[in-house]
Amino acid sequence: MTDEETEPLLDKLDAAQKVRLLTGATTWRTYGEPAVGLRPLTLSDGPAGVRGETWDERETSLVLPSPTALAASWDERLLTDLGALLASEARRKGVDVLLAPTLNLHRSPLGGRHFECFSEDPLLTGRTGAALIRGIQSGSVAATAKHFVGNDAETDRLTVDVRIDERTLHEVYLAPFEEAVAAGVWAVMSAYNKVGGVTMSASPLLDRPLKDGWGFDGLVVSDWGGVRTLLESARSGQDLAMPGPDGPWAAGLLAALEQGLVPAEAVDDKVRRLLRLARRVGALGAEDAGTLGAEDAGALGAEEAGALGSGDPADRPGRP
Repeated sequence: MTDEETEPLLDKLDAAQKVRLLTGATTWRTYGEPAVGLRPLTLSDGPAGVRGETWDERETSLVLPSPTALAASWDERLLTDLGALLASEARRKGVDVLLAPTLNLHRSPLGGRHFECFSEDPLLTGRTGAALIRGIQSGSVAATAKHFVGNDAETDRLTVDVRIDERTLHEVYLAPFEEAVAAGVWAVMSAYNKVGGVTMSASPLLDRPLKDGWGFDGLVVSDWGGVRTLLESARSGQDLAMPGPDGPWAAGLLAALEQGLVPAEAVDDKVRRLLRLARRVGALGAEDAGTLGAEDAGALGAEEAGALGSGDPADRPGRP
């Protein structure tokens, strides 16, 4: 199925069906939609191995050396081979979208998640990240370049406002993501933090340079709980709000669309990108394209929320 064949599917969806697709059905899954042959997508951490949907010691996963160690090899062929191995693991666990690689930079010895990152150097980070992306996607599993952008330390990670001059932003912090787009990455994750006073899930950087400047044609997924507003984020280049089934878009996007507060073209573009991602991973046109019902999604969301603790993304273990 090509983009030309995907486009008519939009006409088969009404506004409510389109909006429903843009917030997750559960913590790790999206909604399916039988009307267009779309099955739910399953997403999973992470940069050093494929966890899958559950935290269960009986469900083991292959663990790679940390990305920092892999980058130290400067071996792009090795990274591509390991990416293909991660794709195989993802398929074994029923995962369509792997939330890796992390392309943020080492900026503080107190950065507790720096083991997920490749380097303090944008060139090395971009090259090794691109190699891993090529390997993952060779197995028809989507790689996700994260966290776009400026999410390079743990202090106040959810709320910090990062101030970067324009040249440094483009030549240092955005450079690895530009390399990922050049490598054909299928998904990008927007970060929790602000850059220049704007939360990344509502940032103009999602449109330019990411989509309009670099030509990124994939899906922008939020970090978990990263979509905190309705109108600002819905009007931006943010495409999918995770997790679900609750969130600002689930609560108000349909009404905002019907009232003309969010352009219909913006919603269509988000759905188009979701369908394109689904096609790339083999989730569009599938025979098992059933969707979770509202009661099923609510039950799953409540069960998983109880397992994860509070609704604050900071309290969720293993945050993407």
